[in-house]
Amino acid sequence: MSVASLAPADLLAHSRLLDSVAAFTHHRDTDALDRSLVLSLAELASARSVSLAKCGIDRCPRVESIVQCAPDAQGNYQLQVFGAGAADPAMARLSRCMESQEVHAEMLGGVPRLIVPILCEGRAIGALQLDSGMPLSASRPLVDGFARIYANYTALLSESERDKLTGLYNRRNFERHLQRLLRQREQVQQAADPGARHGDTSPPVGTQVWLAIFDIDHFKRINDSYGHIYGDEVILLLAQQMRASFRQNDVLFRFGGEEFVILFGATDETTVHAVLERFRRHIAEHAFPQVGHITVSIGYARIGTHDYPATVLDRADKALYFAKENGRNSTHGYESLSRRGVLGRAMAAGTIDLF
Repeated sequence: MSVASLAPADLLAHSRLLDSVAAFTHHRDTDALDRSLVLSLAELASARSVSLAKCGIDRCPRVESIVQCAPDAQGNYQLQVFGAGAADPAMARLSRCMESQEVHAEMLGGVPRLIVPILCEGRAIGALQLDSGMPLSASRPLVDGFARIYANYTALLSESERDKLTGLYNRRNFERHLQRLLRQREQVQQAADPGARHGDTSPPVGTQVWLAIFDIDHFKRINDSYGHIYGDEVILLLAQQMRASFRQNDVLFRFGGEEFVILFGATDETTVHAVLERFRRHIAEHAFPQVGHITVSIGYARIGTHDYPATVLDRADKALYFAKENGRNSTHGYESLSRRGVLGRAMAAGTIDLF
């Protein structure tokens, strides 16, 4: 059937569909893409609920997060995000769909429910659930199409925002993630203290955001002694240890070479130091194939709500530089070093290039 032969109502529907696809593929950020996808599908299908389940970076067929869209009492669509620990019944349904890689359809109180796996290179990377008054014959092609477009587009985004060797986020995405964490923290702080003044530098309420930089001690010796293939293997295995050691919501980066960055939340400096020290000791005790034992040096700093990314990096890098200059295989915080007065005005910048 040609476009010219379509009825006006069909042309309008096609136009809305194209507008929706253009809207959610406009994003260059996976989190924004997820939200736009469920909202677009909900609006197109006049849905009672749309849920997008995603697996982790290792693409194991288990749900690690769900983005859900449903209308509120006024009929306006609202978005919610659930982590892996949420007691949402959709978790089990969507997990089963991802494991089986098969479409599931049922009637729930007279409302059709459709669950479609999102497949990429033969693996399930997620699943879409649509609860809508649309008949399954109409909703199935729509959800199938959105799932395929989403799979293709997220694969392209992943290539641009992640380090090819480790799968960690690359440096180009650092500022975006930092700004998002700071916005979330500011929203929490304002909700907890509505009277707080803009620009107030007093300690924030609840969780604070911290940045840690670390690199592998004497990494050049590894490359010189064993070759770059084993050096790359050390970096890859270290990235795997990072994923196993930190939480799902902690954001992990490879900045290049043997340098890594972590953005995470913690209530106080004592907790931060304990978490990073535990990771440092774990790496020192871990035996890497062929190479044996390696160590890392870590520097960290607290991030203020209105800090510039370069400023935060510089503070954490000064702490890392101090660790390197004082024996390596240690963890130091910028705030603690500043209180002790050991950084000094003439201390040179460390290893991270800020610009």
